[in-house]
Amino acid sequence: MNPPPDTAVAPPGSKAGFWVTLLAALGCFVIFLVVLFLAYIPQRRMAPEVDLAKIPPEEQWKYTPAGRQAHLDEMRAREKAAATTYAWIDKDKGVVQLPIDRAVVLTLQELNAGRKP
Repeated sequence: MNPPPDTAVAPPGSKAGFWVTLLAALGCFVIFLVVLFLAYIPQRRMAPEVDLAKIPPEEQWKYTPAGRQAHLDEMRAREKAAATTYAWIDKDKGVVQLPIDRAVVLTLQELNAGRKP
């Protein structure tokens, strides 16, 4: 159904249609920025200062950037060792820790052995 001739509709490909679309896109962006400002920015707060003398020594790493970085480095070293070395998990039950690449090879061999040709 065609619109009545007295309706002000810009023909497709006209400059007026381009400017209306551009203005609508910019308006949406401005509305997004206003919502972001009103909802998020006032909620941001600075971390309170902490007196490390009142914190137990085993918890102090949480409150300094250097402590968090050292804790992260230790955790990554433990994870890397667990992913790349052999170890006994439970000797009585025969549970071992394998490097990931070796575990993948063994799993693929086990799956392929169960296939029917």
